[in-house]
Amino acid sequence: MSLFVTLAADILVAVLLAATIVTCLRLSRRISQLKGDEAALRQTIGDLMVATGTAERAIAGLRSAIDDGDRTLTTRIDAATARAAELAAQVEAGETVVMRIGAIVAQMRAAPVRSEPPPAPRPVPEAPAAQRPEPASPNGERLGAAAAAALAMSERALARVRARAA
Repeated sequence: MSLFVTLAADILVAVLLAATIVTCLRLSRRISQLKGDEAALRQTIGDLMVATGTAERAIAGLRSAIDDGDRTLTTRIDAATARAAELAAQVEAGETVVMRIGAIVAQMRAAPVRSEPPPAPRPVPEAPAAQRPEPASPNGERLGAAAAAALAMSERALARVRARAA
């Protein structure tokens, strides 16, 4: 029995030794794979560091562009605010002119009609066809002049607005 036990122990040691050798071979292959992967990993890490540097430079460039855009936008907003204030002042001035013209027209409508006999007709020089006949009354002349001035002012304001819009 002692021979059987010794033989069984030797067989068991041989089997365990064979299992150890197989395990060592497997581990050796895995270690060699890890070493190969380590080189690839180092290359990947290097590429990642280069990409990170490039991204940081790109971010700095984008921040600079954003700052420039912000400054430009602020300048344009300030200019637009100034133009809006100018336009508001011009609109207010135009409304004042329109109110004055309206008051003049209302005053003309409310003026009593003269009961005096009309003055003797004056000799009227012949006007060329291109000219408009002048109004007969002094108030009509004032109204015509005021209307012409208002029309000219509105045309100039409209031209300025169109020029600024372009």
